[in-house]
Amino acid sequence: MIRIMFAFLLAIASALCCAAGEELQLADGAPTRHIVVPGDTLWGISGKFLKEPWRWPEIWRMNREEIKSPHRIYPGDVIILERDSRGKPRLSLQSARLLPTIHSTRIEEGIPAIPPNVIRPFLSHPLIVEANSLDSAARIVATQQDRVYLGNGDLAYVANADPSREDWQIYRNGKPLADPVTNEILGYEAFYLGTARQREPGEPATFEIVTMKQEIGRGDRLLPAIRPPLVSYVPHKPDFPVDGRVISVYGGVEAAGRGSIVTINRGARDGIEIGHVLAIERNRLVVERDEYDVKVMVPIPPERIGLLFVFRIFERLSYGLVVQSEGTVDINDFARTP
Repeated sequence: MIRIMFAFLLAIASALCCAAGEELQLADGAPTRHIVVPGDTLWGISGKFLKEPWRWPEIWRMNREEIKSPHRIYPGDVIILERDSRGKPRLSLQSARLLPTIHSTRIEEGIPAIPPNVIRPFLSHPLIVEANSLDSAARIVATQQDRVYLGNGDLAYVANADPSREDWQIYRNGKPLADPVTNEILGYEAFYLGTARQREPGEPATFEIVTMKQEIGRGDRLLPAIRPPLVSYVPHKPDFPVDGRVISVYGGVEAAGRGSIVTINRGARDGIEIGHVLAIERNRLVVERDEYDVKVMVPIPPERIGLLFVFRIFERLSYGLVVQSEGTVDINDFARTP
């Protein structure tokens, strides 16, 4: 058993050593130029030029500050693949945008890192909360007469609502999110139910249900609505080792695929940033019997099965979009530095 574990650890160490300092590899059939069009994303464009799209900052020769606050790329811009004096590939940008003047206005939005329609609901709706943090939030104490559950246009009576806030989101305490290694509860995934608007402040205040995603009733909690954050970020790998796990797949299912939203057990306190790309690796154990015919768990060397793009972070957890996958991504799979 010791020999098996030693070989397993040696294989991991060798893989990490080989991965360090690898030269950029261009994608098969990489173009010499690309004209940016509406609907393009940084991830999609980087995949046209690179076999490893998360190495986008390297081919642009970007520093850490530029990764956090990049110059935006707009439809009509031309991205050109060049080589420097040492023959190494690099990208340059020819901007086709008009400079802002009194005679012209910029009407195009910069292209996003990943498809915004996929993650937009998760920027403002589902959220991670600390244990018991919803206990002090505004609460529905009564419903419109003859209504057990509320729908669009129905009235709710809410205690402890800030009279200065008009638009609210409705939540219910969700499932606990536990670290698979320590079993520590890292937070709770609040269950998003819909939105409401405060009509008459008071104690209780009168609210109207504006949208309903799930049944809304007495005891459900309200939080002031927030605007989705407008964040510029570049896909990039962490510059430190990350060894996390997938602990939840949004929607209550056990497995994810390309386009799924997952939660990992690493967050802001672990150095995770918006824009980090992590490799998803299969986490497998098989049962064997040792020389004494005792069952032992033998870990199978991890196998990369996909890539994860982090787009929203909390203190101890993060949401990520599965941007590549070969087969299913399961709860307890690894999320690591690629």
